[in-house]
Amino acid sequence: MRILHTADLHLGQILYQNYSRTDEHRHFFSQLEHWCETHTPDALVVSGDVFDIQQPGVHVKEFFNNFFVELHNKFPELTIVITAGNHDSPSRLHADRLLWKAQNVYVVAMSPPFDIDNAPEGWQENFIIRLKNGYIVALPFLPGERPIQIQALLDYVDSENKDGKPVVMTGHTAVEGMDYTGHDFKGNVKTIKTDKLGTGYDYLALGHIHKPQTIGHEKDLNEEIVNYPAGVIRYSGSALHVSCDERYRHSVSLVDIDRHGGNVRIQQLFINELRHFHILPSDKESYHSLEETIDGVKAFIQNGGKGYFRLHIDYDAQIPSDINQTIYTLIENDDELRYNPKIIWKGEEEAQQSETTAPTFEIADLQQMTDPMHFIERTIDRYPQFTLEELAEAFREVEQEVRLMQEEAALKKK
Repeated sequence: MRILHTADLHLGQILYQNYSRTDEHRHFFSQLEHWCETHTPDALVVSGDVFDIQQPGVHVKEFFNNFFVELHNKFPELTIVITAGNHDSPSRLHADRLLWKAQNVYVVAMSPPFDIDNAPEGWQENFIIRLKNGYIVALPFLPGERPIQIQALLDYVDSENKDGKPVVMTGHTAVEGMDYTGHDFKGNVKTIKTDKLGTGYDYLALGHIHKPQTIGHEKDLNEEIVNYPAGVIRYSGSALHVSCDERYRHSVSLVDIDRHGGNVRIQQLFINELRHFHILPSDKESYHSLEETIDGVKAFIQNGGKGYFRLHIDYDAQIPSDINQTIYTLIENDDELRYNPKIIWKGEEEAQQSETTAPTFEIADLQQMTDPMHFIERTIDRYPQFTLEELAEAFREVEQEVRLMQEEAALKKK
């Protein structure tokens, strides 16, 4: 059984509030299509975070639809398995699952039933994809640990798998022992122990963590081809670099499994990124003045620098508050230069660092905050000059103004 494993596409991502990455995703998809043609996998597995936000725009959804329909048309025998991640809306993906199934695309977004003892008979069928030479147990992002449900699915497959076909399972979670370099978790990441993910799979295709890695085999990070005994847990890594902190190569995993309980061969297919991330200056030092900073950026531009860049500046440097606008002005005529305005301050004082330690939220949490006061109540300790009463009154006034504007617009239409 051969699969291509990728994850964390984050389609529709707008980086630094300004830069669309559609052409970067198109560049990645062209490579993915080439690998499907070159390596003829039995299945393409996408392990969650298809979209960057739960309600992607129409053009983002159309981009997603067009690619996977075209991929099916070009490779009709290829089974495509797409599962929901924590950035995705399970209900929105689930709603289209029957349409996708007609294209040999299996979309699995909803979690297994919590009470499996009272679940409808055959509930397992919603999570199992049968290939000619293997099984895929497709699990999306799960809210909390579900060891009983996971093992029930693996046992269900085992009871049927009399011929010893390979078994692949998907997941979208942070497991104990993973390397989350590049993520801004600030030590708050919740991990799950690998023994909670059941037994009986040959390869666990994970998403959520952007760094490609095989759990328990950190030394093999840069190896192109490795072999392991069955029971392998691997993050394919994200399709694109998502920040300057992801200073490692990204890849898609080509996985060959000879039999159930046998050998798992993993080949990293390294992704050619359309744009790279840079930290200036490139010598890992820092700029010490405004003039040095501007000269450094100009030199980067004049030397043909392209892609995303971020500045590393000494904390004691005399830098004006409009430094970011100055940089934007320098690059305003070049679409290939993209600036990250979050400066890295070298030697930043402890007091200043504490100010930048903001509360962290999962994207799904933020999307559920329809009331702005909910967000403010969770962050008010960072803004001692504000009072909740004054802010609440200000929002009420804005709401009243918006209602009046809507009423006036409605009257004009009449």
